[in-house]
Amino acid sequence: MAKKLPLDELSGAIGRIRRLLLTEEKVSTAVELLARAIKDSVPGTIGAGVSVLDPQGRRTSHGSTDRVVDEADALQYGLGEGPCLTAWAAEETILVDDIRTDSRWPRWSEAVRGLPVRSVVSAALVANKECIGAIKVYAALPSAYTTATTRLLELFAAPAATLLSHVQANDLPQQISEELHAALESRDVVNRACGILMQRHGAGYERALEDLMHHARQRRTTLAEAGAEIIAALQAGRN
Repeated sequence: MAKKLPLDELSGAIGRIRRLLLTEEKVSTAVELLARAIKDSVPGTIGAGVSVLDPQGRRTSHGSTDRVVDEADALQYGLGEGPCLTAWAAEETILVDDIRTDSRWPRWSEAVRGLPVRSVVSAALVANKECIGAIKVYAALPSAYTTATTRLLELFAAPAATLLSHVQANDLPQQISEELHAALESRDVVNRACGILMQRHGAGYERALEDLMHHARQRRTTLAEAGAEIIAALQAGRN
């Protein structure tokens, strides 16, 4: 049996969410499915969740897979600082190797010392050029995440943001835009390319993703474009 790649979890979650929308259109359930897929896909993760605005315009956490996510997030909202809020405000991905030695959010870092969290990655959720929140993962060990982890979370964030923006707007399933399909197509290309690299080098998924990122940087292309090159090269070699 072929090894299940991390991004396959997202594909399955998106499919379940789209079926859910046919009858329920519940934001909370959609977010829970996404958060669970993320936790299951990112090694070392003890909790995942999404930060968005509630109907009153307040920052809140949704779909948290574990209590520690709600606790760490609540401290960020209360103190007005933390990696998720920075990712949201700056519309970028934030990597924290070790909360105890990171000096960017001193009050929050001190406040979470009693929680079993040491590493964090948070990525902005951007849809239609608007940042609607942030998606995050927490780990119990320092240096649990790498740049490959940040890229993986970004690949989750792209279709997740597009889907959540439609759900929040109460769009019908058939109105879900072509942006979601494009994002999922990009995910599929990256996943296929990583599978090729894993087989070629006998490496794990994270190493394959790092190799693909290096390939993209060298050619100054997007990750999906670099993946398409690898797939095309393999197909050309078979012809």
